[in-house]
Amino acid sequence: MTELIDVRLLIAGEWQDGASQAEVLDKFRLTPYARTHIASQEQVRAAVAAAEAAFRKSTLTAHDRGAILDRAAAIIERDGDKFIKILQTEGGFTLSDSQGELRRCIQTFKLSAEEGRRLVGEVIPLEGAPQQAGRLGFTIPVPLGVICAITPFNAPINTVAHKIGPAIAAGNAVVVKPSSSTPNTTNMLAAALMEAGLPAGLISVIHGGSKVAHWLIAEPAFKFFAFTGSTEVGRDIQQRAGLRRTQMELGSIAFTILSADTNLDVALPKVVGAAYRKAGQVCTSIQTLLVERSRMAEVEARLTEMVNKLAYGDPFDPKTQVGPVISLASAQRIESWIEQAMQRGARRLAGGPRQGAVVPPTLLADVDDSCDVSCNEIFGPVMTLVPYDTLDEAIDRVNSTPYGLATGFFTNRLDEAMKAVRRLDVGGVHINETSSSRVDLMPYGGTKDSGFGREGPRYAVHEMCEMRMVSLSV
Repeated sequence: MTELIDVRLLIAGEWQDGASQAEVLDKFRLTPYARTHIASQEQVRAAVAAAEAAFRKSTLTAHDRGAILDRAAAIIERDGDKFIKILQTEGGFTLSDSQGELRRCIQTFKLSAEEGRRLVGEVIPLEGAPQQAGRLGFTIPVPLGVICAITPFNAPINTVAHKIGPAIAAGNAVVVKPSSSTPNTTNMLAAALMEAGLPAGLISVIHGGSKVAHWLIAEPAFKFFAFTGSTEVGRDIQQRAGLRRTQMELGSIAFTILSADTNLDVALPKVVGAAYRKAGQVCTSIQTLLVERSRMAEVEARLTEMVNKLAYGDPFDPKTQVGPVISLASAQRIESWIEQAMQRGARRLAGGPRQGAVVPPTLLADVDDSCDVSCNEIFGPVMTLVPYDTLDEAIDRVNSTPYGLATGFFTNRLDEAMKAVRRLDVGGVHINETSSSRVDLMPYGGTKDSGFGREGPRYAVHEMCEMRMVSLSV
């Protein structure tokens, strides 16, 4: 039997055993590969106290912080093979998905370094007001203090990087609680930052479930909570946070729209990638593809062939394009939603029986609007095809859900593109790209039940500071 990896806590620069342990599974084989150490409440308090103390005594300049983040990016790149192996094991990611996640994490750290170096306030023209002659005004960015980051399983290094990179770039300390399903990559990121010269205490890693999260939220030293996860959990965190600041990237039902003039040779490969990468476990994965009715038959035929050709199974097989979902329970839920849709008249154009935690990439048509695959976030490798007759109808369909993260729209008509941009109630509209066409330097976040605040290093750095007004009478 292979010895299990120990995934410990990081508190005040020291790796520590937790109060208890929990197994982490290989997501394809569904066998234990690691032990996570779960924090006690005393250890949570110790981590927060260490972070607050480290923040108060830190003398790092913006240049220093940028250099640390750049060095950490280089260390992550150096150790890329180790990260990829862990992503394939504990995340169930395919080789290509793991490589993409690694590249984006490195880029996010580099972007954070750049944004931290050029973080500035602005000059306030006080002399433009009556009786303010001789008075100067300006703002300076001031770090908030201690940041709490609670991160998900589906991007276990890049989403973590989007929390801790800007937090450090802005001059804060950060305590991270990663997903219990994918804990080890966060430890590896923290180790890279310490090797790069980040002083002890400016990053801590705490492992555990909802009880540990509640203990963290109850700590008054936290000035900001950065959370990515479900809408239900985000709502609970928001209520517990009170007047403290938050950034919430929550659930979604993501749509992409194909107009009649779409170049399908360009669009359909992007659609397949956006629907099935990471086994559909991305907040912006295409769950519903809206197709103008005149192109529906062609799109259905071509996508059926493309999706049926996707290789699925063992993420360590280089040919695999769709690996397992995060747990057997998730796979069983996804399977039940597919079966519900088919019992209500849906046609399964691609897909097949579940194999452990692997759900074959599935394409559905003629799905009743009341089915779970239509009105709830599936977070799995399932896409439904829905025809529309007018752009207004398509926009209304997107806006009818409680979510609003991102929408893709393929069209060659500028007037329709701008109509969609103005009317779609989502955080991002991507013309001639899919809903999942995120680039790490862009502002990323949603509306309605998809949350608020923006990721993207430039935007997150500003959210993790406050602008202090300074005036001088001379």
